[in-house]
Amino acid sequence: MRTRTGPGPRERLLEAARELTYRQGVGVGVDALLKAADVARRSLYEHFGGKDGLIAEVLRRSTAEDEERYRQVMRSAGDDPRARLLAVFDELAEVVRGPDFRGCRYLAADLALADPGHPAHAITRDYRERVHRLLEDELVRLAHPRPAHAADQLLLLVDGVLAAGATRPRTEPARSARELAEHVIDGGRPASS
Repeated sequence: MRTRTGPGPRERLLEAARELTYRQGVGVGVDALLKAADVARRSLYEHFGGKDGLIAEVLRRSTAEDEERYRQVMRSAGDDPRARLLAVFDELAEVVRGPDFRGCRYLAADLALADPGHPAHAITRDYRERVHRLLEDELVRLAHPRPAHAADQLLLLVDGVLAAGATRPRTEPARSARELAEHVIDGGRPASS
């Protein structure tokens, strides 16, 4: 009797979708997903109800992993909130230099999925809100006079780094964004002499 080891159809579909939707976008065909996962069409519908459900689950998992990555980067930077915020941009510099970097999967999904009711939009919106809270919490610790507004600005810089990193390689957008982030972070405090 032969026993199958390794991931089952659900996990293979998730892994194939994670990889292909990042490399090719969420418009990747169902047949390509099924072939990469080595599963029958029925598995897609049994586990996810269709491609939309699969994309939503891939994004849900990715957002959890990426949010934890933000947290880890900030923890590794120590206790100083300013250093923790700037560490995000240092990490983004490494991310966009990566050989497999293709941009922000969440921005790409939002732009590609024209249906405003697609379940992916709620997932990406919730993710951005959670990242915004992480940034805002650090700004509150810094006693920034407008922490929510400053977090909006930092999140805009993060999105800009990820977009420019994909569309204008070798321009070092994270370095420029880090300089701007310093202005945002220090915006409510007098300059040190």
